[in-house]
Amino acid sequence: MPKNSPHLHVFATANQVLRGLANYFVAQASAAQAVRGRFAVALSGGSSPKSLYELLASDEYRHKIDWTRTFFFFGDERYVPLDDPESNYRMARLALLEPLHIPAQQVFAVDTALPPAEAAQAYTAAMRAFFGTDLQFDLILLGLGDDTHTASLFPHTSVLHATAAEAQAVFLEQKQVHRITLTAPLINQARAVAFLVYGAGKAAAVQTALHGARDTQEHPAQLVTGEAQWFLDEAANLTP
Repeated sequence: MPKNSPHLHVFATANQVLRGLANYFVAQASAAQAVRGRFAVALSGGSSPKSLYELLASDEYRHKIDWTRTFFFFGDERYVPLDDPESNYRMARLALLEPLHIPAQQVFAVDTALPPAEAAQAYTAAMRAFFGTDLQFDLILLGLGDDTHTASLFPHTSVLHATAAEAQAVFLEQKQVHRITLTAPLINQARAVAFLVYGAGKAAAVQTALHGARDTQEHPAQLVTGEAQWFLDEAANLTP
């Protein structure tokens, strides 16, 4: 087992995984609001989180959270306009934020109209203005790529060497695109981190991230330390 001692929540089906994480999301929100008066969460992009957000916005879950005291950030963002189909913000807006009628002042999107480095600097400034000296999210949601990337921490990119808790721009040579991402030090100081991963196609990546030899340049998800929560289905959870 790696040093981070992750907590695995394994469910029989993908639908059960989503419900398990939705319940965890509700619990984290309630605890944060009870102690600090607000819940600050960093959302992830992709098809799996979209299903989670739709579930949270459903009649079953929407009344379980005080959304007036919930504030939304993004763990990473593609460098595209905010109305682009590839935008993580757009996906979250359509699946979660608009159905719940979340006011704009509670949503912190990356300003992708700025050059990438400036967009990252502006996002860091916005986070620091919100959190003050304690830049600590209540919950950061993460996914896992087939190459074991998470957020926009991709193998062998410069951002993997970051030592500051901030947002940084990263250029993906293979894809010839820019991304904006939270750095691993910022992710690691969150009060809670939850990975959402399901499907047999993710089994090899999960196996490598959790049980493989530690090589954070090749397998960036291994940079996430602390007691991360992994929400998996049985198909994705290959035990060593």
